[in-house]
Amino acid sequence: MKGAIWFRLAVGTLAATAAVALACSGSSTSTPSGPPPSATTITITAAGANPRTLTVPPGTQITFVNNDSVAHEMFSDPHPEHTDCPEFDSVGHLAPGAMRQTQNLTTIRVCGFHDHINPFVTSLTGSIRIQ
Repeated sequence: MKGAIWFRLAVGTLAATAAVALACSGSSTSTPSGPPPSATTITITAAGANPRTLTVPPGTQITFVNNDSVAHEMFSDPHPEHTDCPEFDSVGHLAPGAMRQTQNLTTIRVCGFHDHINPFVTSLTGSIRIQ
């Protein structure tokens, strides 16, 4: 009888140890060095981009959502070079109903943006201050 109790105790302890080891190893990734980048959305409608100005911390990604019935192409200023903030240029063409994100905005600066198809329509222009 004592042998059966010790056997059950040993098996129980071994199972608990294995469960803890499995839970600790899991599929975790390395701990990030800081807070995750935040995400902010700019919505495009027939009335224009909203909001047109934002202030965000470094590491932020901006999501552009096209709720208009026509396509837009969102790029950084100046037109047509698009050289101020290359992270914006990953947005590019937005079909109606589409959404796309910029890359992480890591450099402290002001990034102007515009619709490449309608670069001088002020309601489709704006700026993001990274600080």
